[in-house]
Amino acid sequence: MALASSLFPRPLCGSREEHNHHPYFELAPRENLPVLLYAWVMNEWSVLQQALDTYFCQRTDEQRFSGVVRITQGSEEVFGEAYGLASRTWGVPASMDTRFDTASLTKLFTAVATLQCIDRGAFALDTPVIPYLGLQNTTISDEVTVFHLLTHSSGIGDDSEEEDGEDYADLWKTKPNYSILETVDFLPQFASKPRNFPPGERCRYCNCGFVLLGLMIEKASGMSYRAYVRQHIFAPAGMKDSAFFSMDQCTPNVAEGCDAIRDKQGDIEGWHKNIYSYPIIGSPDSGAHVTAADLDRFLRAVRKNVLTSKDSAKRFFTPQISYKQREGWEMQYGLGMWFYVESDGHVVCCQKEGYNAGVSAVMRYFPDSDINVIILSNMAEGAWEPAWHIHELIIDALDDSSTKC
Repeated sequence: MALASSLFPRPLCGSREEHNHHPYFELAPRENLPVLLYAWVMNEWSVLQQALDTYFCQRTDEQRFSGVVRITQGSEEVFGEAYGLASRTWGVPASMDTRFDTASLTKLFTAVATLQCIDRGAFALDTPVIPYLGLQNTTISDEVTVFHLLTHSSGIGDDSEEEDGEDYADLWKTKPNYSILETVDFLPQFASKPRNFPPGERCRYCNCGFVLLGLMIEKASGMSYRAYVRQHIFAPAGMKDSAFFSMDQCTPNVAEGCDAIRDKQGDIEGWHKNIYSYPIIGSPDSGAHVTAADLDRFLRAVRKNVLTSKDSAKRFFTPQISYKQREGWEMQYGLGMWFYVESDGHVVCCQKEGYNAGVSAVMRYFPDSDINVIILSNMAEGAWEPAWHIHELIIDALDDSSTKC
């Protein structure tokens, strides 16, 4: 299948994005880029496909990747392969049908579910959260709104302050992870913590803001969060293989999360499972299991106004609030995703990622060319360098094709 340079109508500029608390924002190695660039410019898709496959096979052989990679443009899949093992215990290979934990990518389902409630008139973006929920004895300000939670600008204390370097897995060293089963169970972990700043003053990544949104969804719908997402997000989007699976149950075709245990020389001497590193079942801020194809279906369902009104879908794909200035661009938060915005206001791409022990996931969307890149891995460090390898390929190819025109 040929992938013509004309599929990329506008050259994208910039070097690399950064995020505040994930290790993958290191510039990826540029090996293989000459042959990959040639493939894009000369429309030799078979060369590109082979080069990408070689790259991921090498990383798999080096025990640096296991998972799936899917790249689509519109309704067409232009690359889709699975690598490594879904279960290291039993030696079961990953496939494109394997369901992977998405960690914080789950927040996108919560964001869209919130917009659905807004579409129905249950509440609004400017609705104060604490009065709506009727929560008592909390340090969270009554001025915190739905908009603040969606854009990480609420300033509320988080259960794990990841921007300060705290490790989410440390929470479960003294508290059983199986004690958190329902959305309300999270409240004691953050509802009485001091705020980081007044609502709307600035941005700071906050997991528990989406727990509060989950509680609002439950109150507005009269359903549990997971039941709501299954019925109103997964079903209409055609995500037939996606669900919230509990780690204490035997579920077929679900990847097991593992991270390498390395000695002082960096050699692997074993593997550590993530079964005690976070709650055993997903919640509004983390933990849904999806296939790569289902995740792509979700994004395109939002794009086509299948899940929300046209106005809400437009808001979802629009940057809302400044987060950090970078060299030549600005990182802005939207209603769930973050955006790479150039100085002229042009959006290069938007993204949501997920990171936990034994989990790394990236969905990055390039709106100009309608390209969606999905990487799901059952290793905490699996997705980050490959995400940049693919990103730089796209950027460099666009710049080169623009020069040749």
